[in-house]
Amino acid sequence: MRAWRVHELGDPSTALTLDEVERPTPAEGQLLVRVRAAALNFPDVLMAAGRYQERPPLPYTPGIELCGEVVGTGQRVLGSPSGGPGAFAEYALMDANAAWPVPEGMSDEKAAALYLTYQTGHVGLHRRAHLQPGEWLLVHAGAGGVGSAAIQLGKAAGAKVIATAGGARKVEVCRELGADHVVDYTTEDFVPVVKEVTGGTGADVVYDPVGGDVFDRSRRCIAFEGRLVVVGFTSGRIPDAPANHALVKNYSVVGLHWGLYRRMEPSLVATTHEELTRLVEGGQVDPLVGEVLPLDRAPQALARLADRSTVGKVVLVP
Repeated sequence: MRAWRVHELGDPSTALTLDEVERPTPAEGQLLVRVRAAALNFPDVLMAAGRYQERPPLPYTPGIELCGEVVGTGQRVLGSPSGGPGAFAEYALMDANAAWPVPEGMSDEKAAALYLTYQTGHVGLHRRAHLQPGEWLLVHAGAGGVGSAAIQLGKAAGAKVIATAGGARKVEVCRELGADHVVDYTTEDFVPVVKEVTGGTGADVVYDPVGGDVFDRSRRCIAFEGRLVVVGFTSGRIPDAPANHALVKNYSVVGLHWGLYRRMEPSLVATTHEELTRLVEGGQVDPLVGEVLPLDRAPQALARLADRSTVGKVVLVP
């Protein structure tokens, strides 16, 4: 079968090679699936470059999110490959107890995009931030895969959503997703806008996958007893959180590493999938897939993801 592999860490646009490899053999408790669609995520970029907290042994096949068809039964499932990455291939292994049924009527491409960012968003907003109906939610990078999921989930929870995005096209995407207010960060500072829109109180919850200066400025427009959810650092800079500032404004900085729940509390992943399925069936969640590309264009797709020129999720199909 064909599979992309990283033999040496580096720029993901050049570090991948398309190899012919043996089809994997499932061990006890595993399923062999034919990959129908694999969604890209920013950790794929960081992992190939050796800048992610998880470093699989070389060579490895990238891809941490997929929709697949179980060989022998034909059932469609979604989730992550067994033991880490491995989705950018024609076949992959999945743990049987972590292969979740695809919601009825959902396309392969959207199903591949439902797992990581929507699980992360749901757990982050509900379990970590305790978002309440009527609260103000500020979502950064709202037109991306992570942000677009958070906008939809915030609206489904009854929150009022302010999104930030770069450029007119991405601003319009956020509006179409349901954001109540959108700030084009290429032309204006979101801090005064958030203060004005919220009547001076600030955002109750900030969902930040960017870090860096965005994190620093978010602290200036967070509400009393607000929750600033740290999702990631796509800006490249890990910010500091001055404890005195958190004390003075009575807000919380909340870490969100959803992957830990798969080990520490796997039942939460199951109940979250059930809730996401309900939201999909109710029309409140509909993954935004911006591009669908053939598997052999994985390096170009990762390069586009890295330069932040994409909207929603990019999905590869074998």
